[in-house]
Amino acid sequence: MTISNPILPGFHADPSMLRVGDDYYIATSTFEWWPAVRIHHSRDLVNWRHHSYALTRRSQLDLIGHPDSCGIWAPCLSHAHGQFWLIFTDVRSMYGAYKDSHNYLVTAPSMDGPWSEPIYLNSSGFDPSLFHDEDGKTWLLNQQWLHHPGQHNFNGILLQEYDRAAGKLVGPIKNIYAGTERGVVEGPHLYRRNGYYYLLTAEGGTFYEHTVTLARSRQIDGPYETMPGKPLLTAYQRQTDGLQRAGHASLVQTAQGDWWMAHLCGRPLEWSGPNAGKKAPDLNGEVDYSGLHCPLGRETALQPLTWRTDDWPEIHAGSNQPRVLVDAPDLPAHPWPAEALRDDFDAPQLSPHLNALRLPFDASWISLTERPGHLRLKGRESLMSLFEQSLVARRQQHFNCRAETRLAFEPANFHQMAGLLAYYNTGNHAYLNVSRALDGGARVLRVYLNRDGALTEPAQAVELADGPVDLRLEFSHAQFQFSYAQAGSDWRTIGPAFETAMLSDEAVTRFEGGYARAFGFTGNFIALACQDLAGTRLHADFDYFDYEARP
Repeated sequence: MTISNPILPGFHADPSMLRVGDDYYIATSTFEWWPAVRIHHSRDLVNWRHHSYALTRRSQLDLIGHPDSCGIWAPCLSHAHGQFWLIFTDVRSMYGAYKDSHNYLVTAPSMDGPWSEPIYLNSSGFDPSLFHDEDGKTWLLNQQWLHHPGQHNFNGILLQEYDRAAGKLVGPIKNIYAGTERGVVEGPHLYRRNGYYYLLTAEGGTFYEHTVTLARSRQIDGPYETMPGKPLLTAYQRQTDGLQRAGHASLVQTAQGDWWMAHLCGRPLEWSGPNAGKKAPDLNGEVDYSGLHCPLGRETALQPLTWRTDDWPEIHAGSNQPRVLVDAPDLPAHPWPAEALRDDFDAPQLSPHLNALRLPFDASWISLTERPGHLRLKGRESLMSLFEQSLVARRQQHFNCRAETRLAFEPANFHQMAGLLAYYNTGNHAYLNVSRALDGGARVLRVYLNRDGALTEPAQAVELADGPVDLRLEFSHAQFQFSYAQAGSDWRTIGPAFETAMLSDEAVTRFEGGYARAFGFTGNFIALACQDLAGTRLHADFDYFDYEARP
């Protein structure tokens, strides 16, 4: 069998991989999206399916008011002492010199839950992980954030003991690893093998310079020696087969003794799909990354790891760049039943592929029963709100795909809108919506484009006939296009084709004066939404939500 990367396409960043018996799990970051901490499951490392979410109650996590790309960062899964452990960061702010990042721990008797209420740990930095040592002790690691002017913000990896009986951190805090000259050391994970403690970290930042660095020590608190030579994994300045931005990794050992590394990656659209294998521009021996973008966000890939006689590991017989196709381990094949990509809203619960922003699904704004066979959304705040949006979305997981819905909506005025959209974040989205003309006359179909918070209407509104309207959003590599139909008519495009570049981390991220003023860490979503900016909570009914990958 062959593993085809990414194994988790679309927005699945910061993978933490765990094996328990014959089961493999990967937890990934979910940022401002709800439910939180997405967990996938495999038994052969080839076939993966969505398993569950860990944080499903507002008592465990409150994301109201969190800025875009804040929220849940870098969850870490482990299993020890008869239970599952999950540690995560809740980032509440990150722009400018400071980061308000709080680290928590939840536990569960099984991967199916129930997951406990969170235990607060610390706020000194982000990307926490737990290490359960052979002597029975449990240790916390996390990146340390330094806000002081003139100093590098990423100030090494901290280590402190966690007292399981007391449910709190105890003892001294030690900075055990400063990283290398690449800088931006983060994402720590500890492993023990052949008398060494191995510290796996990410460096270089999460864009094209991203790197996996490994260090080791005979003592858990160091000193740590960085692996000599090149880093363990990077795609930076490499002419890869489409995988870039490789970093933030975790390791797992199979029951047969093989080692594997899960890592995040990005697929620049310009080097993927029809352009797979295309050589990147080479400027004086350096790869030109200008103009690249990854609209599917940061994804999860797997690479095999082998150990040399000097007790240092390597991937792909000495190469340290990621590959799309790798030979699978010798495990019994375990495919899963095909997942339904269409939701007719006939079941008592939503598809697990569907997510909300910042708040759980509840009857105050969403219903599957008030109009059976339909998803009812009750209009709330605007698409730029950090508080109460009525929006249900799924990840875009293919460069070429089509999404479609049927909408019944009778707005009374222009304050009320409902429809289908491509959504990266509050300031970057494109929205095909049904509303009412400004004069209160005809019901109309509009296209709104929001780029960096500036709203434009790039097409003339279309007057609609009575009855429901079918809405479609189609992605074709570097562009996406809206269309509509009514009463069995042919599909008609509305508005221009837009560039997918506006829906990417690269387009959103901005630095000024040495500080981040905007960051993008997620990926594009396709969403159903309803707004009532007058506050009357007029509802919209969606008959189905269909997502289909295209060649």
